[in-house]
Amino acid sequence: MSLFGSSGIRGVVGQDFTVDLTVSISEAVGSLHQSIVLGRDTRTTGPMVAQALIAGATSMGAEIHDAGMVSTPTLARAASEFDCGLMVTASHNPSPYNGVKMWNPDGSAFDSVQMNEVENRIANRSSEPRDWRHVGSCSMLEGAVQRHVEAIARSVGEATARVVLDCGCGATFEVSPLTLRTLGCGITSLNCQADGHFPGRMPEPTEEQLQDLKELVISKRADLGIAHDGDGDRMVAVDDKGRFIDGDRLIALFATYLKAKGVVAPMDASMVLDDIAGKVVRCKVGDVYVAEALKSSGLEFGGEPSGTYIFPNETFCPDGVYAGALLAKMASEDRLSTMVDALPRYPVKRESHKFEARRRAEVEERLKEEAQGLDCDRLLTLDGYRAEFPDGWFLVRLSGTEPKVRVTVEARDEKELERLTELSSRVVGRCLQ
Repeated sequence: MSLFGSSGIRGVVGQDFTVDLTVSISEAVGSLHQSIVLGRDTRTTGPMVAQALIAGATSMGAEIHDAGMVSTPTLARAASEFDCGLMVTASHNPSPYNGVKMWNPDGSAFDSVQMNEVENRIANRSSEPRDWRHVGSCSMLEGAVQRHVEAIARSVGEATARVVLDCGCGATFEVSPLTLRTLGCGITSLNCQADGHFPGRMPEPTEEQLQDLKELVISKRADLGIAHDGDGDRMVAVDDKGRFIDGDRLIALFATYLKAKGVVAPMDASMVLDDIAGKVVRCKVGDVYVAEALKSSGLEFGGEPSGTYIFPNETFCPDGVYAGALLAKMASEDRLSTMVDALPRYPVKRESHKFEARRRAEVEERLKEEAQGLDCDRLLTLDGYRAEFPDGWFLVRLSGTEPKVRVTVEARDEKELERLTELSSRVVGRCLQ
């Protein structure tokens, strides 16, 4: 596939992601699905992209139900009443980006077969528009946020934690505060206004972007801090000591709390999961692949180190709002720092290296050649190249959403981490020179 990345279709607006492409996407989807729910995040280009999707889909006779500005998990849950859902978002990417994510009625993202079908229809221009008498229409859908909140409240129950909530000016600005207050939590809000320029911080909730959240948790003596990305499918946290909790450790925390018999996780997830979970099913990076593996394995929980978590009993969409609510409940029952300290801890390092988008095929071929020459115990090639050694591993893979090489290194001690980091850096350096 040339258009779909690991999470929908996205790019820089006006360059990689254009109005013409948007119309083509919705023509393809509208020719396959006649009842579509539409949502968008807070990006300034959101209304433009949404209107282009409406034009393309209705030209094929589809009926559009516009939920307005909502989070991705809100939209994905609303898709249960329709043939599919379209979410206008570029998730954690910076302001110039936008895109489209596509959702099934069960909350799962379009799978590989569905993505290929959409791409083929776009490439072959095989979708014939309806005549003027049979075009579709667009209507507003009310109450999607409230239904999302009510579903989470029924599942999670009461929570009394004191929470500092950082929505990053993204799409959770309404649903996440409302959910936590409905549960009974006390809230201090940070960046909880809708603003597609993302003035408070970048949409990706990395540790470096969350210094204000850390400081507020400590100064307010809160039980935890919660941070979302631009569209709300991600959630990361800060414990009661002001320490950042990354996605790897949150996966382990949820798996332990839920007493999960096994976990689905991508190739870049920590080996901590192998220590605490009875079974770990590895998959490609991307929530669509986590969802596919959950369906095929029958396991009850899966997640990604990026901060996405899927609870199949709720939805097959990664729901950062639900994850934040569940973590608040956990922090109401015990100190979050105590739970975190009880987990095994291994040093890990994550890096990204940019390259020019036009060089993607060249970089991919060079990476393949370099990986095949590695002297390691085992080389896994399901998604990128994961080189495993007696006391650690590293994964080098091309991002599915940006022109970047992503590197993850984990080891049982700092000395081995340094050695594997140097080795992976040499590999990447030769690929990008």
